[in-house]
Amino acid sequence: MFDAILIANRGEIACRVIRTARAMGVRTVAVYSDADQHAMHVTLAHSAVHIGPAPSTESYLRGERIIEAALTTGAQAIHPGYGFLSENPDFVDAVEAAGLTFIGPSAAAIRAMGLKDAAKALMVKAGVPVVPGYHGADQSPDLLAREADAIGYPVLIKARAGGGGKGMRLVERAEDFTENLASCQREAAASFGDDAVLIEKFITAPRHIEVQVFGDGTSAVHLYERDCSLQRRHQKVIEEAPAPGMTQKVRDAMGAAAVRAAEAIGYAGAGTVEFIVDGSGPLRTDGFWFMEMNTRLQVEHPVTEAVTGIDLVAWQLRVASGEALPLAQTHIPLKGHAFEARLYAEDAKRDFLPATGTLTAFTPAPTLRCDTGVAAGDTISPHYDPMIAKLISHGPTRGAALNALLTGLEDTLIAGSTTNLAFLAALLRDEAFKRGEVDTGVIARRGAALTTLPAPSPEASALAALAAMDLLTERPHQGFTLWAPVPQTVRLTHGDEVLSLPVITHGAGRFTVDGVDITVTPTPTGARVNGIALRLDTTPDRITVLERTTPHVFTPVDPLAAAADTDTADSITAPMPGVVKAVMTEAGAQVAKGTPLVILEAMKMEHTLRAPRDGVVDVLATTPGTQVSDGDTLLTLEPADG
Repeated sequence: MFDAILIANRGEIACRVIRTARAMGVRTVAVYSDADQHAMHVTLAHSAVHIGPAPSTESYLRGERIIEAALTTGAQAIHPGYGFLSENPDFVDAVEAAGLTFIGPSAAAIRAMGLKDAAKALMVKAGVPVVPGYHGADQSPDLLAREADAIGYPVLIKARAGGGGKGMRLVERAEDFTENLASCQREAAASFGDDAVLIEKFITAPRHIEVQVFGDGTSAVHLYERDCSLQRRHQKVIEEAPAPGMTQKVRDAMGAAAVRAAEAIGYAGAGTVEFIVDGSGPLRTDGFWFMEMNTRLQVEHPVTEAVTGIDLVAWQLRVASGEALPLAQTHIPLKGHAFEARLYAEDAKRDFLPATGTLTAFTPAPTLRCDTGVAAGDTISPHYDPMIAKLISHGPTRGAALNALLTGLEDTLIAGSTTNLAFLAALLRDEAFKRGEVDTGVIARRGAALTTLPAPSPEASALAALAAMDLLTERPHQGFTLWAPVPQTVRLTHGDEVLSLPVITHGAGRFTVDGVDITVTPTPTGARVNGIALRLDTTPDRITVLERTTPHVFTPVDPLAAAADTDTADSITAPMPGVVKAVMTEAGAQVAKGTPLVILEAMKMEHTLRAPRDGVVDVLATTPGTQVSDGDTLLTLEPADG
C-alpha cells in the first residue's frame, strides 16, 4: 500500500478520497487554487500545495504543477477524482514518466474509450450492442445534417470527447439542427478542446442505466447497475441502485456486456459502462445499447457502495498498489436499495441556471450520508461546478430508501444561495417516480409542476416576522428571549410582494401575527410554529425559512430607505459571473421577444439570453470575450417604433 497519495481534485470528491485514504493509514496531499485556499479538502488533507489562480485552466488542469507537487511532498501516487484530468491520457503518461502511480486505468484504456466514435467501433468488435448513428471523421455541417436526416429525428448531437452532459444537444426538428450543431461544437471546444461530434438516434422513452465495473488490467467484475434516468440538461439529478424493474436475467446480460467492454481494453480500476435502455415497456435483454464508458470513479458511486457494502475508493487504492481484485463476481453482495440526490446551487425555476453565494447555513440531515466539500460560511464559486453535496439514503426496499431520502431532505437546513432542494423533493414525491416509472424525459415533460414553489404558510411568514423583529433567539432548548410586549408592525419583502405584518406579544413563545395566534417552540435548526417544524437562518439582510423543503426568503424593509426607482430603461443583465461567448445583435437592431441576443458561458455551460419583449437595441455594452459580473448590463432595449 502507498505511504502517501496526492488528490488532483477539489470539492466533495477530494474530501471523499481523503477520508478513505486516512482510514487506511495513507498520508494525503491536497492541491488548491486561489479560490480554494480555505476549502474543506485543504483542511482535511495532511498537507496542501498551491497550484495557481482560480480558473481551472490555470490550476486544476495544469498537470505539470500537480506532478511537481506530488514529487516535492513525497506522494507516490495521484488520485484524479472525477472531472479535470481524470480522463486525460496525456496526464497519465506524464504521471508514470515521473515515476508515480496513476490511481486509475492506463492511458491506452482511456484513449480507447475517450472518443465516442472509436469506442463504439471497439464495442461492436467486443460483442456489445450500440445505438445506430453516425460516428465518422467527416465533420462538415452539410454532411452531418444529411446523416441526421437519414437517422431520423429526434437525434442527439454529442461531442465525441464529451462527458458530464456537456457538449450534447437534443434536436427534434431538422430546421433546428444547424443552430444546435454550432452551439454543441462551441461548448465541446471550450470544455474538451475538440469540437468533433457524432450523431445518434434518440431513443423514445429512454432510460439511462449504467453498470459499475472494476478491473485489474486483465479481468474485471461488475458491481451491479445504477439507474440515472432523472436528468436535466443531460446531467444526472437523482440516481438509484438497483434499477427499478430490473430482472436477474437482464442484470446478468447487462453485467456481462459491461465486463466484456472493460476486458476488451484491459481495464484497471473503477469504471462505469453506460447504457441507453428502452423504457417504453419491461426491461429486455435486447433493449439496451452501449453509450459510453467513463474511465474513472463516477459522481454517483455512493449508491453502489450502499447496496454492496464496498468502499470503491479503497478498492482503487488496493488495486493501484498492486493487489488483486478483492472479491470474485460471485462474492459481491447486493443488499437493499439506495438513492443519491445531487444538491446544486441552481435556480430550477430559471431553467436550472447555476447560482453563486455564501452558504449562511448548511446542516445536512444526520440520517443521510452526505458527501460534500463545503460547510456553512463557504462561498459557491462561479469558477467550478455548482454541486454543493450528494445526499445518500439506504433502506431494505426501494420505498424505504425513497422515504428516508425525502425525510432527510426535509430535515436539511441550507441557506445563502438558491438551491434545488425543493425540486429534488418534488421529484421524490412524484407518484410516477414512486412507482418506478422513470425515463430521461420526465423532468423536461413535467418541469413546471416540479419547479413551482408554494406560497409561504402563515406560520412561515410569522416566524420570519418574529426573527426580523428580534423577538426570538436561536438558542436550542432554552426558550425565547422576549422584548417589549407591545404591538409592532414589521415590513418584509417576499419575491415581488411587500408584507406588512402586525405583531402582538402575549408572553413566552406566544404571539399574534397578522391576526393569527402563534405558539413558538425552539428546535436546534429553527422552531415549531403551531406544531409545524420550520428551519430558520437569519442574516442582517435576509431571513430564510425552510418549510419542509421549500425555501422562503424574506428581506426586512428598511423604513428609511428610499423607495423610488428612477431607472426605467429595460436592460439585459448578466445573471451570474461569466464570459460573453457571442453577441448576436447590434446597436439599432429591431428584435422580437425571445430573440437570442447574447450567449454567456458560466460554470462550464452556455446560457442564451433572449429579448424579454419586442424592442430596439439601444446600447450594446459588451463584446465577445468580455468577463462580466453578476448584474452587469449587457445591452439596453428601447420600445419598438410604432
